[in-house]
Amino acid sequence: MLDIKLLSDRFRIFAERECKNSSRLYEHLAGNIANDLELLQLAAHSKPGQPVPNLLLGAVHYLLLSGVEHELASYYASVVDNPKVSTGAIDSFKDFCKQNEKEIIQLVANKLVQTNEVRRCAYLYPSFCHIYEMSKKPLTLLEIGTGAGLQLMWDKYAYSYKSNHKYGSLQSTLEISAEIKGDKFPFLLEHSPPVIRRIGLDLHVNNLNDSEDYLWLKALIWPEHKERNLYFETAAHCLKNEPIELIEGDGVAMLQEIIPTVSLHSSICIFHTHVANQIPVADKRKLIEQIQALGKKRDVFHLYNNMWDSDLHLDSYINGIEYKEKLAETDGHGRWFTWKL
Repeated sequence: MLDIKLLSDRFRIFAERECKNSSRLYEHLAGNIANDLELLQLAAHSKPGQPVPNLLLGAVHYLLLSGVEHELASYYASVVDNPKVSTGAIDSFKDFCKQNEKEIIQLVANKLVQTNEVRRCAYLYPSFCHIYEMSKKPLTLLEIGTGAGLQLMWDKYAYSYKSNHKYGSLQSTLEISAEIKGDKFPFLLEHSPPVIRRIGLDLHVNNLNDSEDYLWLKALIWPEHKERNLYFETAAHCLKNEPIELIEGDGVAMLQEIIPTVSLHSSICIFHTHVANQIPVADKRKLIEQIQALGKKRDVFHLYNNMWDSDLHLDSYINGIEYKEKLAETDGHGRWFTWKL
């Protein structure tokens, strides 16, 4: 069981920093859960290393989306058309958790937070344009913590940055919009850079054709975020006919056996977004060491955030020389980013 005092702090920080101005319902619920011993004890059944607030709230959301009837549903914009004001939802939330305690424990003890935040591709696109401009080779994508693989498809989406101009795959059924803050605008290719292979690694790969996996990924999207939900559904449809390799297991440990299978005529792009906070520090260091060793033999690029801080970083190894760049400050849900180059 996780430490209750630590959990209380996590829920309080989650409410104040992540939910404020983004989800009134989750801000209200998380702020109250932080002071409720019974709910904290329920959340404590989570696996170590998981973002517990997302996990508990996702578990409750999952049960509501699956059809469990309760007054709590009337507060969720994802379930009803005209949700109640969130003030007071905590009482219904507590009652729902008491009635469905066994099911919630089962979910938080076994599920993983694998938010396939498709909108983060808005900052992945300029990042891979930058990589391609440096490498001049087609890209092999290798994503750690891939979930269902939706971010592996970044080159198949169209992009607009608060203007009428579009970039990427211009005929895509999914157009992702985001704001670029600050006075620097990234280099953007008109059309997506060439990708010759996509490999996704995860402790649990979500199968979008499996109704339970699909519903769990939807449950991780916050109730008010209808645009996020639409992006997810459209991206999931785009993925169905695309050749990607999704491999279940420890992504850091599997790198050694996968890298030798990657074409020498491509640039290796190892990337992960908002995943490294779930990776133990020892494994983070192991990952860095593996990539540095690989960089002495061939060109490789490591794109990541939430590793040591929240910023988007790129470590490049070209002709055996290491280059480190901070590319951007990013919003957790990809609504905006501030380009730094």
